Amino acid sequence: MQFLHTMLRVGNLERSLAFYQEVLGMRLLRRQDYPEGRFTLAFVGYGDETDHTVLELTHNWDTDSYELGNAFGHIAIGVEDAYQACEAVRAKGGKVVREAGPMKHGTTVIAFVEDPDGYKIEFIQKGSL
Repeated sequence: MQFLHTMLRVGNLERSLAFYQEVLGMRLLRRQDYPEGRFTLAFVGYGDETDHTVLELTHNWDTDSYELGNAFGHIAIGVEDAYQACEAVRAKGGKVVREAGPMKHGTTVIAFVEDPDGYKIEFIQKGSL
């Protein structure tokens, strides 16, 4: 078995693609419109889908926003330097919601940023686990 992707519903696909590509440095791997169903699927990630887990961004054309609820937590991305990653996100207009630093009750260095739809992305500094 292989973990393939996580799907997020987004209110504005172009805004979300800009965030994941320009702010987080992912690549658009594929995109397909489904006019009969009035939705678009866009897959983004750091590598090819055959070797990497990716994000599926689902845009339902008639829905501008979603309630995130309280069950979903976050997406985690390994970074070399969480402090520097926060600065890079901030410099590109992204929102840092928890500055880099050791996690509560531990030593792992983490930070949290937020995408345009309010989904949380955790940065985990490699080597600090």
